[in-house]
Amino acid sequence: MKKYFGDKAFYRHLLVIVVPILIQNAITNFVNLLDNIMVGQVGTNPMSGVSIVNQLIFIFNLCLFGGLAGAGIFTAQFFGKQDVEGIRHTFRFKILIVAVIDLLAIGILFFFGEDLITFYMHQNGEAGDAAQVLYYGKQYLSVMFLEMIPFSLTQAYASTLRECDDTMLPMKAGIVAIVMNLILNYLLIYGKLGLPALGVVGAALATAIARLFEAGIVLIYTHRHSERHAFIRSAYRSMHIPRALALDMMRKGFPLLLNETLWSMGIAALGVNYAVRGLEVIAANNISNTLSNLFNVIFFSMGSATAIILGQELGAGNPEVKTDAGRLAITSVGACVVTGSLMFLCAGFFPEIYNTEPGVRELATGLIRISACFSPLFAYENVAYFTIRSGGKTWITFVFDAGYLWLIPVPFSYLMVHYTAMPILTIYLLVQCLDFIKAGYGLYLVRKGNWIQDLTGSSKTVPEQA
Repeated sequence: MKKYFGDKAFYRHLLVIVVPILIQNAITNFVNLLDNIMVGQVGTNPMSGVSIVNQLIFIFNLCLFGGLAGAGIFTAQFFGKQDVEGIRHTFRFKILIVAVIDLLAIGILFFFGEDLITFYMHQNGEAGDAAQVLYYGKQYLSVMFLEMIPFSLTQAYASTLRECDDTMLPMKAGIVAIVMNLILNYLLIYGKLGLPALGVVGAALATAIARLFEAGIVLIYTHRHSERHAFIRSAYRSMHIPRALALDMMRKGFPLLLNETLWSMGIAALGVNYAVRGLEVIAANNISNTLSNLFNVIFFSMGSATAIILGQELGAGNPEVKTDAGRLAITSVGACVVTGSLMFLCAGFFPEIYNTEPGVRELATGLIRISACFSPLFAYENVAYFTIRSGGKTWITFVFDAGYLWLIPVPFSYLMVHYTAMPILTIYLLVQCLDFIKAGYGLYLVRKGNWIQDLTGSSKTVPEQA
């Protein structure tokens, strides 16, 4: 039993890392749920338009996370070695990556946003009007540009803080932003306290303002407390990064950036495939994803904690790292058995909250129940992904994650929706069943153990001159 369960010190360290991340993710997704319900009260067309744009923003967010993840592997290992200068260099790398991704993403969405929104829409069924969906989507996107740069800067700072065991500041800033977002949603969507009723524009504006405040809190606090966060001292004196380290981070980071980009595009492609069966599928999938994201914060948070803990252990040379990887997987899967059961129980009444057609509610209920049943499987896949990634095996994680998605579920779902008469719920169930292949491959990779390596040994950092 000792092999499968850690001691008190192990779980104490896990809780210190995962609880603040979990709280922030839970509150974020709860507010997203309320936000979604608020927009859903306006009608099906506004909800569908916002849902499509949020899928585009989702691709941007994952590209950003992928870009930061490569440097984050090194940050966690440098922290395990207590190498402040190494952490400073990885932070600079993150800032440069953020600038490049922001420039590209804003340019693409500005010039091709309408085309990308239209790409999602198929005028089948009676649960929406394509022209109205496009109208609301364009309105929402026009304001969401304002949140992208503040959000990106927050992630560069917050990810570094988490990898250095400070998960409280990002959590506190996130909570402030979330509460502000919720209040502003209520005021700006419906026009309360004398403010104009802006609908989807109000929802986007609330998000942008909240992201700006979140960035301000994280950045100002980090710089004012440089005695604790020593990496920030002289971080902007220059953007110098040792060539060997920069090349190492690019080599390890590029597959992650590519993975997150292609994975998010793959998820978007799945949404496009499902939407062939009608606009009502977009609305139902939006409702299902909103509730699923709330209940799945456990395994999302456990994934982040896995990357941090195993990265630190690899940097410190802990011989128990492989055993701890198994313990983290068991913890995540066990927790998701509970949350998946709760989500299944909520499936029947949650869609009733939305002001939409009965067919959309019925479809959403089925999607939620299927997702709930597969939650423990997704939990293991997530931990396996972050385990392999923690040791820098980023090309393997690319094959495991994005490679699998594009080779199997995306073409399978395309064939099913175009060349069979199967109901969309049956197709969705079959696509989820394919994940047993991915989980089995993940188990093999984790047990093989070739992900166990210290990346910082070959990247010695030299302190800069004061």
